[in-house]
Amino acid sequence: MSIESRHIQLMDTTLRDGEQTQGVAFTPTEKVSIAKALLQFLRVDRIEVASARVSEGEKEAVSQINQWARQEGFADRVEVLGFVDHTRSVDWILSTGGSVINLLAKGSEKHCREQLGKTLEQHSAEVLKTIDYAHEQGLKINIYLEDWSNGYKDSPAYVYGLVDRLRNSPVSHFMLPDTLGVMSPDEVFNSFSDMCGRYPDLLFDFHPHNDYGLATANVMAAVRAGISAVHCTINCLGERAGNASLAEVAVVLRDKMNMHLSIDESHLVRISNMVENFSGKRVAANAPIVGADVFTQTAGIHADGDQKGGLYKTRLGPERFSRTHSYALGKMSGKASLKKNLERLEVELSEEDQKKVLARIVSLGDSKQTITTDDLPFIIADVLESKSYQHIKLLNCSLNSGLDLQSTVSLRVEIQGENHQATGAGSGGFDAFIDAISKVLKKYDYRLPELADYEVRIPKGGHANALTECVITWNCGNELRKTRGVHVNQVFSGIMATIKLINIQLHEMKSTT
Repeated sequence: MSIESRHIQLMDTTLRDGEQTQGVAFTPTEKVSIAKALLQFLRVDRIEVASARVSEGEKEAVSQINQWARQEGFADRVEVLGFVDHTRSVDWILSTGGSVINLLAKGSEKHCREQLGKTLEQHSAEVLKTIDYAHEQGLKINIYLEDWSNGYKDSPAYVYGLVDRLRNSPVSHFMLPDTLGVMSPDEVFNSFSDMCGRYPDLLFDFHPHNDYGLATANVMAAVRAGISAVHCTINCLGERAGNASLAEVAVVLRDKMNMHLSIDESHLVRISNMVENFSGKRVAANAPIVGADVFTQTAGIHADGDQKGGLYKTRLGPERFSRTHSYALGKMSGKASLKKNLERLEVELSEEDQKKVLARIVSLGDSKQTITTDDLPFIIADVLESKSYQHIKLLNCSLNSGLDLQSTVSLRVEIQGENHQATGAGSGGFDAFIDAISKVLKKYDYRLPELADYEVRIPKGGHANALTECVITWNCGNELRKTRGVHVNQVFSGIMATIKLINIQLHEMKSTT
């Protein structure tokens, strides 16, 4: 079935319905910042920013948003949820400088009867009374049919009766919510096809929820049936399982249904990050479009395919969303993944050095799931200064530390083909290691030189899971020597740097005998 390409409005309700997420409450300043970003940068068609009569803080935020919106020409795109209370919600919205009320009516006979204790005739009369007052005051009016999805399924005659009573009133959009997120795509398509066919002169919005994980699929079905607008939130914020993701809906409507949209996709990730920070609700790393990992290839075969002809690229290119492609480094990395990261760093290595670095990456990948491009310079420096000889090998090492307790170490090493075990204690993990290894080295008439300097670094960006580089400067009599160790654990990076020095000096001792 062919679908007519047309403009679909996106109404963002992050600041109203999204704020009903458990634990989320935006400050007035945060609300204003999000509203500006949504309208000015992302360019959504409409935003729903609050519920009327909630609090003084809410009133302050809505007033600030409306003042800014009037100055920028967005006044009729800022909407506030109001209630069937004749003058009270309307007056509240007017006091904030608002222009649009989204009136909340009962879209199911069960809600009308059991929650309000009213008949269809009584409820529709009260709705029309509030509509008339809002219209007299110059407000634009949209109307929600709350719990419409269950109302249409259980009592369609009630839904038809309510719409019939309201269709000639000054209502711009009839907004049909799947309030509890219970619909499937087939149910959405059939019900909206009926509503759009029965009332071809009315504009219908779809307000989906994601309780079954079907929100985006349901949007596709609603658009196919003929609706004119979709309600979404940033990062799927909303009650229970949340609302439809604006990023997902926008991309799907453009790519899969060839619909025209107003939004500027290049700002999706930036606004997602803003809402993530203000809400305190973290976005999953694998969330479509906005997740941290969705433009990262992990398997080496994918990097190889991209290098040889873009074999793993799709329309969802990172550049489209002001992002970049990355190729993760770890135990699944291949030569192509390393090359992609070296290109990003503008570093050239010989084939032999690339093999060494890749082997080190794969080894580190067993203890650190992902190695970033920021980690790579540490690994390269460590590998390139390492010598091929291994007079001492650290076979095992266990550290124990505690608050106000002495640290202990148990280790096993191989020196010139012979295994040794030792334990040590000290004021920290590294000090305890030095105590243990010194006991072993004493048998070889070797004594570690004194430390002149001990420096620990992580790559720029300060991620808690970054690799740690330790550079130790040793006082070796007539000269100072530096050795480097790289590990996910900062104590072990110091241990690796120490093992490197021991190897160098044991080799020199062997060469002079």
